[in-house]
Amino acid sequence: MNKGNRLIHETSPYLLQHAHNPVDWYPWGEEAFEKAKAEDKPILLSIGYSACHWCHVMAHESFEDKSIAQLMNDDFVSIKVDREERPDVDAIYMRAVMAMTGRGGWPLTAFLTPEGKPFFGGTYYPPEDRPGLPSFRRVLISVAQSYRERKDSILTSAEDISAHVVLQDAVPAVADSELNSATLDQAVRNLSHGFDATYGGFGTPPKFPQAMTLDFLLREYYRSGNTHALRMVERTVEKMARGGVYDQLGGGFHRYAVDQRWLIPHFEKMLYDNALLSRVCVRAYQATRRPLYRRITEETLDYVLREMTSPEGGFYSTQDADSEGEEGKFFVWTFDEIESLLGAEEGNLFNAYYAVTKEGNFEGSNVLSIPRDPDVVAHLAEVSMDRLEDVVARGRQRLFEAREQRTRPGRDEKVITSWNGLMLASFAEAARILDREDYREAAVRNADFILRALRPDGRLHRIHKDGQAKATAYLEDYAFLSDGLLALYEATFDVSWFLEARTLADAMLSLFKDNTGPGFYDTDGAEVLITRPRSWEDGAVPAGNSMAADLLLRLAGLTGEIAYQNIAVDILRAMGATAGQHPTAFGHLLSVLNFYLSSPEEIAIVGDPTADDTRELLKVVYSHYRPSKVVALGLEDGERTIVPLLMGRDQLEGRATAYVCRHFTCQRPVNSPSELAAQMGVQWEG
Repeated sequence: MNKGNRLIHETSPYLLQHAHNPVDWYPWGEEAFEKAKAEDKPILLSIGYSACHWCHVMAHESFEDKSIAQLMNDDFVSIKVDREERPDVDAIYMRAVMAMTGRGGWPLTAFLTPEGKPFFGGTYYPPEDRPGLPSFRRVLISVAQSYRERKDSILTSAEDISAHVVLQDAVPAVADSELNSATLDQAVRNLSHGFDATYGGFGTPPKFPQAMTLDFLLREYYRSGNTHALRMVERTVEKMARGGVYDQLGGGFHRYAVDQRWLIPHFEKMLYDNALLSRVCVRAYQATRRPLYRRITEETLDYVLREMTSPEGGFYSTQDADSEGEEGKFFVWTFDEIESLLGAEEGNLFNAYYAVTKEGNFEGSNVLSIPRDPDVVAHLAEVSMDRLEDVVARGRQRLFEAREQRTRPGRDEKVITSWNGLMLASFAEAARILDREDYREAAVRNADFILRALRPDGRLHRIHKDGQAKATAYLEDYAFLSDGLLALYEATFDVSWFLEARTLADAMLSLFKDNTGPGFYDTDGAEVLITRPRSWEDGAVPAGNSMAADLLLRLAGLTGEIAYQNIAVDILRAMGATAGQHPTAFGHLLSVLNFYLSSPEEIAIVGDPTADDTRELLKVVYSHYRPSKVVALGLEDGERTIVPLLMGRDQLEGRATAYVCRHFTCQRPVNSPSELAAQMGVQWEG
């Protein structure tokens, strides 16, 4: 192994994976660009992340190859970027590559001028020519030759591509019409057209778990009573939960499925997927009370606590697809392995339940799934349901224990502020809905850690790794964390979390707001890139602008500050029509629009949160799925001063009292659960 390149000084596990390549890698920064300018060399930009399977493949095939590395070192200045550390850089050059090739993905390979302007790119390149795909070696030689011999043409092309990228960050025209439910109805119709009625989900393989789209449909079911919207949610969640995309032994969702049936996953596990999906599942449980949704929620959150939580309370980023150099090896089983662990009789029954065969469904092994209903399996095996359930429960435990002895997939132990905000919100909401004190404690520990460790100098940072906070935070970090803190406030009614959420939101306004038009930039503009990016579309995580709008509407409900609402409404008006036409690209924005058009309830409860009478009122508020509401609770003068929704609210007859309001206009105060239920229009089951 060589002594290492400049990446040995980084903390990113992805960058450190390349620290001993023979490639003379640079991290993103001025040193690399100055070298490129001084030597008049093009820049080779490679972007990926630690859990990316094809990133590992290209690294092994090409970046560890000395002859390929020599080409890179002789003719290029090579920069390696972790997309999770620098989402702004990734967004800019992903747009460029998609404009040039019509497709994107990771590893992302882009060639830039010394000024950072893209002129050629792609994704994965093999080490040797393949049909329809040139070798990385051929690409390097061709690009270097073109830069030497046709530099003027390349510079012109780079200017055109850069202009296209910049144009994508232009402010959309604000619609003149008022926001209305027609957009929501259109979105549901369009989703119906792309819905897979057999297996759930939307579109064709590879199938991604569209958590934000599912959340929007669940809200639409509540708003309009559209039972088809609920069916789309239930069919998708159930098919995913019974498929291989869900880890049947350890809990948690893999990144996506490569097939129509959710059977064969791409095995990496991402924190953000499990945050968003567990939140959808717990809301689906609240709306339907189906035990399956509670089980999937708890198994997913328990997985995060067990395998993705640092000793200090931060949540790790990703778990790799690969172990021992093979994709999925940790997660798959052979028929004989299971039979040897469980014995012939119970092994056969377990294998029938999880559709395990001697031939296998993944490279000779099996990804566990549940394609048949349990009663069908029991009937065919001529056993009782009690017997089947007993064998399956015992078998799961035995296989899980055996799996724990295997070599584990790699884990990226970066703590990313925005992703932690998503997971914080899920733990907080699950704690409240499921009455799980351990989830509440996990949420509090996480919030304490993030606010302490990620603000070393008073300014929020994006990354924590190896005891260091680095990279000043982006729009999504402020918006996601503030959203999580508001969820934690409702799970604890500790006013300090409300204060922290509002402080971050106000900082977000100061640092990222576009003062010439609607919405926010993704970055604070301190570093000059070829464009100052802004995100409108919801991708694997909510767009910074859609989460900011969500946050500001909730803060408006809690504070009465109309300025918060106006900024959010401008975002909705800018993108609402587009969202209705392309709903899978704007799942979270549509949920925000749903929230706004539903005239959210502002519920203030004045009482001691530990007292029985207060708990009874809270039970009414939270026992039903009502997504369009904000809730504040307090008794002390300080709490009632800090959260404006509580100001001027008094108890009736010395008992816990509830105020149900809209736009800060309230119905008469009540202090009995039945009266509160009547005002909210829900059934009281006391």
